[in-house]
Amino acid sequence: MNTLKGSKINLRPLEPEDLDFVYEIENDESLWHLSNSITPFSLYTIREYLKNAHKDIFEVKQLRLLVEDKDKNRLGLVDLFDFDFKNKRAGVGIIIKDEKNRSQGFGKEALIILLNYSFKYLGLHQIYCNILEDNISSIKLFESLGFEKIGLKRDWNYNDGQFQSEFMYQLIR
Repeated sequence: MNTLKGSKINLRPLEPEDLDFVYEIENDESLWHLSNSITPFSLYTIREYLKNAHKDIFEVKQLRLLVEDKDKNRLGLVDLFDFDFKNKRAGVGIIIKDEKNRSQGFGKEALIILLNYSFKYLGLHQIYCNILEDNISSIKLFESLGFEKIGLKRDWNYNDGQFQSEFMYQLIR
């Protein structure tokens, strides 16, 4: 499918062979504050998730795709979540796993591909995201793609003994 291919990266559905990669991301405590996780996931749980990853977004209300470079190296994950067909909206999240691969344009290209797919094939009208107020790189990324800051949720998340505020961003087409 050419729709999910870019110049530097491709997006593809998750495969059983991605078990270790997804397991590492889901159990990386340094990333838990981004997904509001507080407990690790077992290999069994991730394996069962991957068995059902083929299900249609209209059924499970989520689409998770793997971000890989042209050499098929796994770089990260991009998600549509809270898919709402009636109101034509979904949330979006992205993680590029290794620090060395961040700020290389991989995340931006992955989001561009996913946004185009979402508006063209899923018929979405809007996509939103939530970004911690101190996550400057994510703020710059999403603003560069036309997302507008529409609000601040004060003391929204509790991490490492303190509350953090979170911005909500929205892109309407």
